[in-house]
Amino acid sequence: MTPQEIRPDATSLRGLAHPLRVRMLNLLREQGPATATLLAVRLGQSTGATSYHLRQLAQYGFVEEDPGRAAGRERWWRAAHRNTVLEGDVGQAAPVETETYLRAVAAAYAERVDRWLGELPALPPAWRETFTLSNWRLRLTTTEAAELHGRLFALLESYRRDAPDVEAPADAESVMVQAQVMPFLRPAEDRPTEDEGRGEGADR
Repeated sequence: MTPQEIRPDATSLRGLAHPLRVRMLNLLREQGPATATLLAVRLGQSTGATSYHLRQLAQYGFVEEDPGRAAGRERWWRAAHRNTVLEGDVGQAAPVETETYLRAVAAAYAERVDRWLGELPALPPAWRETFTLSNWRLRLTTTEAAELHGRLFALLESYRRDAPDVEAPADAESVMVQAQVMPFLRPAEDRPTEDEGRGEGADR
């Protein structure tokens, strides 16, 4: 079974910090194993480009050959993990690669929304009350933001995963949930000092 997640370090993140590699890895995770030729057709790229980027992804452990599909001269590739988890300390150790990777992820999310909007008119009536494109502007402390982050993840983990080895009812469909928690901080000069943030001296 494919391991659940990979947590890249500053070195291995370099192997993923490329827009086309993020798109290729997403396709392998969502649609299953493919060859460089199949990925090239789906992404509108040359086979040479997808072949090169597959080798780079394999070098850093994000994809692997699928021995069960070996046939002829062309190799089949599969995602080595279901998810990528980027930890905060990696962003500090490799800021350029982290920004490149996150921008590629954001672009992939936008592309997915655009594709879904194109399919929306054909959505059956029973599903029309299940979707949303919404945002909420909140005013939180770091503690509250961390709590929100944890509760969102816990809620989503309580639902059935869309994975080949997970049993599901016959009428279950693939539902994609995209979440962004984005702190927009005030300029440093407008933020309270540490003592002000704790409320010390309020009665003086």
